[in-house]
Amino acid sequence: MTDDYLVRIGQLIRDARQHRGWTQSQLAEALATSQSAVNRIERGNQNISLEMIARISEALDSEIVSLGYSGPMHLRVVGGRRLSGAIDVKTSKNACVALLCASLVNSGRTVLRRVARIEEVYRILEVLTSVGVRCRWVNSGADLEIVPPAELELDSMDQDAARRTRSIIMLLGPLLHRFDHFKIPYAGGCDLGTRTVEPHMSALRHFGLDVTATEGIYHAEVENDVRPQRPIVLTERGDTVTENALLAAARHEGTTVIRNASSNYMVQDLCFFLEELGVRVEGVGTTTLTVHGVPEIDVDVDYSPSEDPVEAMSLVAAAVVTESELTVRRVPVEFMEIELAVLEEMGLDFDRSAEYAADNGRTRLTDLTVRPSKLEAPIDKIHPMPFPGLNIDNVPFFAAIAASAQGKTLIHDWVYDNRAIYLTDLNRLGGRLQLLDPHRVLVEGPTRWRASEMMCPPALRPAVVVLLAMMAAEGTSVLRNVYVINRGYEELAERLNEVGAQIETFRDI
Repeated sequence: MTDDYLVRIGQLIRDARQHRGWTQSQLAEALATSQSAVNRIERGNQNISLEMIARISEALDSEIVSLGYSGPMHLRVVGGRRLSGAIDVKTSKNACVALLCASLVNSGRTVLRRVARIEEVYRILEVLTSVGVRCRWVNSGADLEIVPPAELELDSMDQDAARRTRSIIMLLGPLLHRFDHFKIPYAGGCDLGTRTVEPHMSALRHFGLDVTATEGIYHAEVENDVRPQRPIVLTERGDTVTENALLAAARHEGTTVIRNASSNYMVQDLCFFLEELGVRVEGVGTTTLTVHGVPEIDVDVDYSPSEDPVEAMSLVAAAVVTESELTVRRVPVEFMEIELAVLEEMGLDFDRSAEYAADNGRTRLTDLTVRPSKLEAPIDKIHPMPFPGLNIDNVPFFAAIAASAQGKTLIHDWVYDNRAIYLTDLNRLGGRLQLLDPHRVLVEGPTRWRASEMMCPPALRPAVVVLLAMMAAEGTSVLRNVYVINRGYEELAERLNEVGAQIETFRDI
């Protein structure tokens, strides 16, 4: 190994250790070696064997240093098994990434409780760490501590990590408070077709931000004396657009009114977090938000994001398609009420517990027990609407549910250019889905699912839908290259196995 290669390996190990929240001494103890040896490894000053790399990888539970593996991760699914017992919903992916970006409006220490340990979060952490933010897992890796530096080093930004997440666009709002000019890479993430960022630019122009896009880079210029002179009307009631406007308004001294705002779950969590920072937000849960900004924010804050309604929907769908009795606990019910009403209309047998408060003290949770049911296709089409309508990200799960129901269901996924197309991958598992156009799919059920081997769709929710269908199919299926699922779900296969699924993770040798 060359010295340069050893340095690169050492940096990977150091970053993985810091993500785990361990000191060098803790890693040394796990490896039965000395702290000085770990220090030399991380500095690239010690030869290191593949066996040692594998041991470090196992100790840190991190694929970042899994250099002994080759190729992407796959899933082998033995289907036709019934699920039973109870499974908890994890914290919201979309809220967590928004809160990570929001931590940059605070000069103090931010602690986020029970952060989802998923690839999307790791990509944002890699970006933040690369520009000088101290990020470390604390409390045995359960929580995340973020402490920004006095000056961010944007020229050192991890470009590769930034390009692999669409959430990078949400740095525009926080950064316009810190810089007169800056640049960030184009947003990446799921392959969902063309999605314009113009609504973001339109909202942030009110705060003096002007962006020119060239050669894969957003070049931002900020006029600091520009302030909103009237209410900001968002041209798209989007979640990340609303979040960017909120982050820009948070440190604008004065009152900012945002109209046509999203009132979805991740936006509400962001509002609750900003209130912990001393920013008063009126109208949470409505489409008009009034933000009373604070020019300087330097507080130590401790916040618990709420649970993920999209993960909750995917777990309910898992019970439906496998004809199982399963209790899904900690469901943020106010963000699933339309979905549950549609499922009830289709004939789903389920119970709801009494409601209780999430750890943020604001979001309403319930436990759902789903039982095997004979479903009928809904009378009306399935289509998303902004909250409080059926959640945009929950639409794909109805493809698998509708395939389990008697009759024909029209699914109209009007938001994304090509997500509906990926749902037709269910046909390879025995589904009968007819693509009417890039946005509409006609699903005929019931389906006799059959095992198959296939590549994972490049969009998160359709990928999970395919996994659920494989769980229902008799025989052994293989789903290849599941990175996109790991972007949005923490240990999904392992957690499903705990309630009766049989899913094995493997890699090509």
